[in-house]
Amino acid sequence: MKIVYFAWLKEKAGRGEVQVSPPADVSDVAALIAWLKLQDAGHASAFADMSAVRVAVNQEYVKLDHPVAAGDEIAFFPPVTGGRC
Repeated sequence: MKIVYFAWLKEKAGRGEVQVSPPADVSDVAALIAWLKLQDAGHASAFADMSAVRVAVNQEYVKLDHPVAAGDEIAFFPPVTGGRC
């Protein structure tokens, strides 16, 4: 499973991307985040306020209950807003 971090999440996690092999009971985005938070202080800090984090699985925006599997690419990024008119 490939995890990609953008913007300040990249800074807090301390990396831009990482390959992980979570345990079998990590079956959705919420469980993946919970597992990542236990891995180190950087991840705990990055995911402390989930209202400021968006997620995509295989380049599609998803909610926290979306399933994840080996081979997926999961991207974490802050909310994106439009530009100036």
